[in-house]
Amino acid sequence: MPKVTFIVDGAPHTVEFEHGGLPYSHHGKPESFLDVAKNLDVPLEHACGGSCACTTCHVIIKEGAQHLSEMEDDEADRLDTAWGLTTASRLGCQAVISGDVVCELPMYTRNYVQEGGGIQLGKSDKRKTEEVVR
Repeated sequence: MPKVTFIVDGAPHTVEFEHGGLPYSHHGKPESFLDVAKNLDVPLEHACGGSCACTTCHVIIKEGAQHLSEMEDDEADRLDTAWGLTTASRLGCQAVISGDVVCELPMYTRNYVQEGGGIQLGKSDKRKTEEVVR
């Protein structure tokens, strides 16, 4: 079973899934970071519903890139618009997982749906709640 570690707000959150064992509800490609995150309650933003039309599910691969599907041209073209793009960047809705991987959610994301094209702080709901309590 592949282990996927999502680093959210600097803290690792590791989940495991069995290939073919996740119900598919059309959040990106089956067994992509977005599909795994939505099925296992990991906060990964996704404004376009996983159709490779935005960059809100942008992740940075820290380990295990060899366990991901090859990047297709439409993903590469869309990634060109991501904030904080690195050579290890992928779209969570497009990168299909075949083995153990570690990814980090960037601090910022471009959410054209919610912000009209602006950049917003990409904090998790947990972090937002902690700030409200202060």
